[in-house]
Amino acid sequence: MINAATQDTIPSPALERRDDMGRLVAMTWHGAGADADTGSARWLVAVDGSACSLRAVAMVAGLATQEKGAGVDLVHVQPWLNKEAAETELPRRGWAATAQARQLLDAAAVRWRLHVVMGEGAPEIASLADALGSRGIAIGSRGLTATESLLLGSVAYRVVHLARLPVLIVR
Repeated sequence: MINAATQDTIPSPALERRDDMGRLVAMTWHGAGADADTGSARWLVAVDGSACSLRAVAMVAGLATQEKGAGVDLVHVQPWLNKEAAETELPRRGWAATAQARQLLDAAAVRWRLHVVMGEGAPEIASLADALGSRGIAIGSRGLTATESLLLGSVAYRVVHLARLPVLIVR
């Protein structure tokens, strides 16, 4: 449940998921005109608020406007939080990090849903795409060199290897 201080700026989610300890671990919001249907006419776009992820949203928005009934699922993954922090920080961080992406989709008149989840980025993104029956995954690339990718790891690189469906990487 979202506390009263954040309730004014963040709408109540359509769905919440909790773990065995009662900790909030996932939330879903439906944008205007979006419904609970899943399916192959929807792309899953990973959003972290970076310029690369916003370019991925813009590219998928363009694809979605070309197909009647198409929509977009946005996903924002947060690292693990304790039970108390998850109640306020998970929705606040996810809503803030995706503000520009949601505005972009609204401006393009593309239906969207927002999924904010806790966990490790790549596995959560690949798993959600499978669960939703997505057409594909779009994710921004931060332009890491091969050496930096080996040293730091890359969510986009890991998504490509974990996903069982097409992955669009946008620079």
